Amino acid sequence: MKEKIKVVVIGCGNMGASHARAYHKLEGFELVGLVAPTPKRRAPLAEELGGVAQFDDFDTALVATRPDAVAVCTYPGTHAEYTIKALEHGAHVFCEKPLAPNLDDAVAMVETAKKHNKKLVIGYILRVHPSWKKFIEIARTLGKPLVMRMNLNQQSSGKTWFTLLKLMETMSPIVDCGVHYVDVMCQMTRSKPVSVSAIGARLTDDVSEDMYNYGQLQVRFEDGSVGWYEAGWGPMISEVAFFVKDVVGPKGCVNIMDAESGKEKGSDDIDSHTKTNRLKVHYADRDENNEFTRPDEIISTEDEPDHQELCDLEQEFFLRAIREDLDLTDHLDDAVNSLRIVLAADESVRTGKTVML
Repeated sequence: MKEKIKVVVIGCGNMGASHARAYHKLEGFELVGLVAPTPKRRAPLAEELGGVAQFDDFDTALVATRPDAVAVCTYPGTHAEYTIKALEHGAHVFCEKPLAPNLDDAVAMVETAKKHNKKLVIGYILRVHPSWKKFIEIARTLGKPLVMRMNLNQQSSGKTWFTLLKLMETMSPIVDCGVHYVDVMCQMTRSKPVSVSAIGARLTDDVSEDMYNYGQLQVRFEDGSVGWYEAGWGPMISEVAFFVKDVVGPKGCVNIMDAESGKEKGSDDIDSHTKTNRLKVHYADRDENNEFTRPDEIISTEDEPDHQELCDLEQEFFLRAIREDLDLTDHLDDAVNSLRIVLAADESVRTGKTVML
């Protein structure tokens, strides 16, 4: 029997807690520490998971537990610092998305992983989602160019709004969430992005004067494909069409049908961010009278994983990457590439100009 991989989780918010539960559940890991600045953040989770050791300082946790792996689930502005420190201590790292608020830090993280021959896995949760993988697979059959329309707006209040305000101290919604959906677009087209333009608006005095809580980006690809992504956060955000995932090609289109749970619970519910329920495929085939010859197809995805099960799948991949010495070159290149695109979008918002990639 292989030795368990000792893992420390730093950051005990929503994603950190979900990943800690995954480590506690999976046979290949041993959760040896939780790191958060205050007991209020970590103590309930530590108790839930059977009395896991708690630390308020990452350096202390590294020395005390000597982990084989670290999960960095803090705010993005700290990702580079904690990831590089963990890698230099000889630990593999799972890091939540996005890699970092800037490209230099992201590249430094990747280079440090290569230098120390350690695995660095980025939390692109949609990459392990079976329904999203099917969505991408179907999109690739629709011909070229593709038109990709996606958004994830979040009407938020209370604790969630405080969390999003903290995120917006370092990055806008189209950067933080956009990496997921730009990554999906890149997988669908398998083409090089050539330019990005974007617009944004500051809809609240709760954020600094140089930050915006609504944004939309448009990206053009070398093969002629185009895509847009929209994200808005805050108590003022509309819940009309907050979840749009639609791809059109010469041969037809595919879309994720609006999740019923999202309609009931609202855009603030984290499960609604990945939930699909059904995919609808429309075929453009016509006869001599220009009438459609194939009916639309509904693909049920109701048995898909929930948010916690998706986090379990991410950590199963992390375990495989370590145990089987997987080559993560493409994984990391794609993560840096999607970050490059959304950061270019951020530049476009601030300058009012299209950014060539």
